[in-house]
Amino acid sequence: MLKRLFVLLVIFAFGVGCQPKDYQNVITDGSYQIAAQDKLTEIIIHDIFSPPVASRIYAYPAIAAYEVAVLAGNGEYKTLMGQLNAFEKVDFEVTEDVYLPLASLAAYYKVGTTLIFSEDMMRDHKNAAFKELKSKGIPNDVFEGSVAFGEKVADYVIAYSKKDNYHQSRSFEKYTISSDPNSWQPTPPMYMEGIEPHWNKIRPFVLESPSQFKSEPATAFDSKPGSDFFREAEEVFNVVKNLTKEQSDIAFFWDCNPYKVNVKGHVMFAEKKITPGGHWMGIAAISSKTANQDWIGAAETLAKTSIALFDGFIACWDEKYRSVLIRPETYINKYIDEEWLPILQTPPFPEYTSGHSVISNAAAETLTSLFGDGFHFVDSTEVAYGLPIREFESFRIAADEAAISRLYGGIHYMPAIVNGASKGKKIGQYLVGKIETKNGKLAEK
Repeated sequence: MLKRLFVLLVIFAFGVGCQPKDYQNVITDGSYQIAAQDKLTEIIIHDIFSPPVASRIYAYPAIAAYEVAVLAGNGEYKTLMGQLNAFEKVDFEVTEDVYLPLASLAAYYKVGTTLIFSEDMMRDHKNAAFKELKSKGIPNDVFEGSVAFGEKVADYVIAYSKKDNYHQSRSFEKYTISSDPNSWQPTPPMYMEGIEPHWNKIRPFVLESPSQFKSEPATAFDSKPGSDFFREAEEVFNVVKNLTKEQSDIAFFWDCNPYKVNVKGHVMFAEKKITPGGHWMGIAAISSKTANQDWIGAAETLAKTSIALFDGFIACWDEKYRSVLIRPETYINKYIDEEWLPILQTPPFPEYTSGHSVISNAAAETLTSLFGDGFHFVDSTEVAYGLPIREFESFRIAADEAAISRLYGGIHYMPAIVNGASKGKKIGQYLVGKIETKNGKLAEK
């Protein structure tokens, strides 16, 4: 009798300990990918990548993670292969023992690690996450097979990324400063050269060309008092002189300048900050959490937002280095008040159009398509950089605030803001109409 009871207990214990799918609920939401994205943001700041380059670093890992998620979506989600420019469709065979949420995370980590300088920081984060996941009961063979599969998808996305002309553009000529009075000039305190003057040579994901939504020309340059251009500069001058506390708070909240340099006496030191794209990827992550998305939905949100930002920067930089327009700081110091300073540090690239206006609106249109208009969220993205939260009743309201912050900060004229916002909206709406993800249409929330 005792022998029989022992055998039954062994069989029972064996059966309980070897449930084949008892690890399936280890990853249910997007928290692991969002944590990986947060680490990527930290590294982007640490490595001081420019805003356009940062948008590229966010996009490819998010695309890789989403492509794995598609395979777990039971046919509800459509692959981006065949939809993004030159992203050819291939089939990936998934065996039953591949745990797709883990594979998606592995794909994100591998692609992200290839795009940064501080690779050890990303590997350490990955290793810590993987150690935690292993401790939650994912069998070793499943773990290894899932990581291997995710990295296989990652390799395909990495190969795709290498053909976007980024690496070739590293050897292109630097921007040559013009002596024309209307042309952009480097500004203090660092007088940095113009960054990424050839970014319009980068392959976009969805746009047919960088100039597809070409902005109308900026106001004709004129130094005469009373001229249209003079009045635009005078508006910047007066707004900054008479800022309210709320306007000042808005300016600093959306500053997002990774090049900020502080000068105290003879001491000069850099202040590392998040990029504009990083701020909106943070908003995408916050929104995913707020909406309680599962890990597949989170992967979709991060991928589509990053694509909008990437194409937004390409279109914006196309215009910046076509018009190469003088910044308010340079113009006002020369023609209005030589002592005047903006409250934000002027970024090292031409004025027209406003980058934040373009990419914020492109991201806002994309996020609105995913979560709907009137989606309330608490933007805590800047808390880590010493700024308080701000709450918004919609993504479009947030984008409007991001755009006007450039006037309050003293770094853009109004046409760059208005026309930049218009360009961004068009890009976002074009992307929404062009890319099909969930159920072959926009995900309805």
